[in-house]
Amino acid sequence: MDVAKFLKKQKVKFQLRHHPARYTAQEVAAAEHITGEEVAKVVIVKADDAFAMCVLPATYVLDMKRAKKALGAKSARLATEEEIGGLFPDCEVGAMPPFGAEYNLPVYVEEHLSADEQILVPAGTHEDSVLLAWADYERLAQPKVASFGTHVD
Repeated sequence: MDVAKFLKKQKVKFQLRHHPARYTAQEVAAAEHITGEEVAKVVIVKADDAFAMCVLPATYVLDMKRAKKALGAKSARLATEEEIGGLFPDCEVGAMPPFGAEYNLPVYVEEHLSADEQILVPAGTHEDSVLLAWADYERLAQPKVASFGTHVD
């Protein structure tokens, strides 16, 4: 998915940010000189027999017990790198953009991320991110907002 092209087509204002390769959301936050609260990271979960996209601030970790409840699943686990590669063939593993509809995945957002005016999201590579307004992200991704993360220091 070409995130910039997708956002232009949707007439969304955004800033494409290019930075040295960073492999964690916290590293991206440091490279971009913004707080980890504003940086979104994407975690793919296999809930029962289906995959779901969970989007959290960089300063949070997924609480699987709470995620399972939010997803309404009997069982849940993290997707493997191989499964993620199959779901996102056009992205580097770990840099998937948080637009699940483009990949036929439901999107769940940790409620603390929804409090930010702007969020920085992965754009498919470890060198590219996109800064956009939360309101635009919410309109495009139509996520279910829930509490499934735990803040880490």
